[in-house]
Amino acid sequence: MRKRLFSVALLLTVSACSYAQELNCKVKIMHEKIQGVDKEVFNSMERNITSFINTRKWTNDQFQTNERIDCNIMINLVNKPDEDIFEATMNIQATRPVYNTGYTSPLINFIDKDFKFRYNQFTPLQFDDNRVAGNEPYAANLTAMIAYYAYLILGLDYDSFALNGGSDFFKKAQNVVNNAPESGKSITGWKAVDGNKNRYWIIDQLLSPRYKDFHDIWYTYHRKGMDNMASKPEESRKVILETLPKLIQMNRENPGSILLQFFFNAKSDEYASIVSQTDPGERTRYLAMLQQVDVQNVQKYNSIK
Repeated sequence: MRKRLFSVALLLTVSACSYAQELNCKVKIMHEKIQGVDKEVFNSMERNITSFINTRKWTNDQFQTNERIDCNIMINLVNKPDEDIFEATMNIQATRPVYNTGYTSPLINFIDKDFKFRYNQFTPLQFDDNRVAGNEPYAANLTAMIAYYAYLILGLDYDSFALNGGSDFFKKAQNVVNNAPESGKSITGWKAVDGNKNRYWIIDQLLSPRYKDFHDIWYTYHRKGMDNMASKPEESRKVILETLPKLIQMNRENPGSILLQFFFNAKSDEYASIVSQTDPGERTRYLAMLQQVDVQNVQKYNSIK
């Protein structure tokens, strides 16, 4: 059985539930910018992607229904340059439960803007972890994207419950990158040369020894911080805020890191909420740290003052 933390009351209510797949994902296809296409194509796309991600077995672990990881994928179709070819952005969100509470903590809140794929409503979605790169590139890019973020969600979830617990899933995500479909300059985001803030660099940094402290911060934040919030709120807030000097040091050693931006995309609101509950003297110091390490959200932190 998958080992995750839930309140005693919740565990008692689900003790008899059956095993299930790992992800509980809601998929939404936004298609307002695409004209002249039968709406059933988009309905089919939404159904098939939902089925693909929710019914596929992504791990060897047994999950109970209540243990499934909640996530959302919103695909915003922005252009249709050719028959069955779509250009889009993908917004990925995922959360994990906070022990002994009724709320969740965000794992991912990220928009991937490098997404071009083929979709035909009569062709089943297929994915092979060991497929040959370049085979049906546009069709393969759709399932490769989903698989990459599925493994990323699993890795971050497992990492939040056990130190380095998600390493195997990060390696699977890297394998997706290594086998990614290619089509000249049309399919991007999988290569180092495609820019410094893409799928390649996110997983590269998650697996790099240069960022080994990130996993300790991630685990500490969730297991020693958030999961103790119900019983020891002040102590838990302190544990979480003490991760900031380590993040500042990591940023100093790796300026412009996509991994740190990826982290704060998910965690900036939570940090802001936690800092707002500290006394005014400490608040000023922690806000200065946040403004230093998370420049993109400076206005959010300024509003707390």
